Amino acid sequence: MKDMEDKEEKDDIKKKHMYKVLLIFLILLLVGVNYPFLDRAIKTWASNYEIGIVERIIDGDTIVVNGSTVRLLGINAPEKGERYYDEAKNFLEEQALNRIVRLEFGPEDRDRYDRKLRYVVLNNKNVNLNLVKIGLANFYFPTLGGKNKYYRDFKKAWEECVESNQGICKKSTDSCAPCIEIKSFNYKNQEVVFRNTCPFYCELEGWSIKDEGRKKFVFPSIVLEKELTVRVGEEEDTINTLYWKNESYVWTQTGDTLFLRDSYDRLVLWKSY
Repeated sequence: MKDMEDKEEKDDIKKKHMYKVLLIFLILLLVGVNYPFLDRAIKTWASNYEIGIVERIIDGDTIVVNGSTVRLLGINAPEKGERYYDEAKNFLEEQALNRIVRLEFGPEDRDRYDRKLRYVVLNNKNVNLNLVKIGLANFYFPTLGGKNKYYRDFKKAWEECVESNQGICKKSTDSCAPCIEIKSFNYKNQEVVFRNTCPFYCELEGWSIKDEGRKKFVFPSIVLEKELTVRVGEEEDTINTLYWKNESYVWTQTGDTLFLRDSYDRLVLWKSY
């Protein structure tokens, strides 16, 4: 009886030893044979970025990396047909096409068009930020992501761009540009009131208002004498008021910017909140 118990105990010890040897062998096999895969997987899981090659430039704020469409975060570049559209697209082609880049994650992974939302970093420089600095995009932090940790950097880059007077930051030379100011801006009610501070009338035909994104209002043939209100919504019987139709809202509640431009698309003023 005792011999049987000793034999069973020895068998249990042998089995445990075999399991340990097998486990060590499997670990060594995984590490030795597939270490690069494990290393990349661990790095991707532990970091806030991914690596890829830029295969195509769609426009000034959209590229294709490793087969996936990537929307550059923090910026909005000119649309096709607008001034500096080609310059923004060409800049990305010169800087990033066929290059290996780091794609840093933002607050959200993808937008409603299923595009990846990323900050593009090349040689440790934020490409998105550079586009703002040189006047090929304005800073853009929509409701989806809101004002994250990069907001101040991008706003500062825009301020530097305005100071350097280049690209879409170029100041208007219209004689009325110094005359126009914002009397009130109520983004909650989607209404802005402009005031003419000069002693002469100002023709605003072709001038435009934009938010940080794509929404744009172009002034019809109108002369600004003293004050003019632009209101988002359906038209009412109101004097000296223009209506931004076909939009339920323009400026977000979490923060946005109003850009006023002349008929040559040069910057008259801007106001953020």
